[in-house]
Amino acid sequence: VKTTQVAYFQKYFKMAIVKSGKVVIILAGRHAGKKAVVIKNIEDGNDDKRFSHCLVAGIARGPRKVTRGMSKKKVEKRSRTMKPFVKYVNVRHVFPTRYQVDMDLKKAVDEADLVGDKKVDVKKTLKKIFEDKYLNQKSATSEKKAAGSNYFFQKLRF
Repeated sequence: VKTTQVAYFQKYFKMAIVKSGKVVIILAGRHAGKKAVVIKNIEDGNDDKRFSHCLVAGIARGPRKVTRGMSKKKVEKRSRTMKPFVKYVNVRHVFPTRYQVDMDLKKAVDEADLVGDKKVDVKKTLKKIFEDKYLNQKSATSEKKAAGSNYFFQKLRF
């Protein structure tokens, strides 16, 4: 493959599928096989990462199984086991799904806060957002977004 062909491909065939709010599956690294939501997509790369990448927030450990007979208190307790993660991922290591989620994560995750002790605070706010969304899945803006949040919180079967 010639370099001119690669440049042409990169210029005209961008990864437009990976947009903010899209549910993706991480394919490589520590969180491989976990679901995440794209917060921000950087198509052309930047100074420290010279490849197209995206900022994702996902669930490292999902909520525990809930049955119909459980009380509301027990359901809340079982949803507290969720553990979020935030990281930059190469676009090639992400598998976009057909689902969208209407979680407002851009306000919760500031790019400057992803260094040091501030990342712990970001994860705490993400955990709270994920728990609230998990317990109130019915209050989605559309049926499509409700299906997306339902898919996001289900364990990946493979």
